[in-house]
Amino acid sequence: MASDMIGENEINHDRIDHIVAARDSAGATDNHERLLVIIDSRALDRQCLAQSIIAHNMDMQVLALGTMVDWGQHRNNYPAPSAILLNVGARRIAEPFITAEIRELSSEFATTPVIVLADTDELAQVVKALEYGAKGYIPSSVSIDVCIEAIGLALAGGIFVPASSILAMGRLLETGNAVAHPLAGMFTARQAEVVEALRRGKANKIIAYELNLRESTVKVHIRNIMKKVKATNRTEVAFKINDLFPADTPVDGTNWLDP
Repeated sequence: MASDMIGENEINHDRIDHIVAARDSAGATDNHERLLVIIDSRALDRQCLAQSIIAHNMDMQVLALGTMVDWGQHRNNYPAPSAILLNVGARRIAEPFITAEIRELSSEFATTPVIVLADTDELAQVVKALEYGAKGYIPSSVSIDVCIEAIGLALAGGIFVPASSILAMGRLLETGNAVAHPLAGMFTARQAEVVEALRRGKANKIIAYELNLRESTVKVHIRNIMKKVKATNRTEVAFKINDLFPADTPVDGTNWLDP
């Protein structure tokens, strides 16, 4: 008896993505001039997101792609993108590949808003995304309705950022004068190394690996650092340090206290 099961390798994901877009435009008469392109290397994630947006009757065609390189295969069948939604998931904006992708998209599609969708609402991530050319930053914690409104805002020329990030910035500004300039003498040599890693957006596991520490030890250092700079979270630590020391100025250990 022939099996009805289909192996993952037998599935044409490109065709499925094309069908997702086709369903959106079937029977439509007034949305052919606007196209939302979703970029996500994870097939299931991008197809689910596309279907969710389509189900909410957004007045646009929706095309889900693994990379923008795939756009070349579809550009003759669709209008130019009106907006590009780049889903980076849990990856960091500062990762070279993500940084390059945002910059390249923003440059190649200069008149098209590029909106970043990510799993975190950390202020540092938001600022970096905007710095690299994004016209909006949507955390995956929002509802599909908010996501659609954020895309609409970008289409209208606005920039969406999560409220939590704005609140974090407010707290940062309120306490900005509480830290002495400079911070020399405040940290031990080991804490200085952790501070340098934090300002570069590194995760605790990476910091632990690079400094040959236990992750629990890294967390203790971070808590002590937060107390010293009067920060409520690691994002505020990074921003306060970056405010005090420009990005191209290393936080060296010459003036730090001995451990």
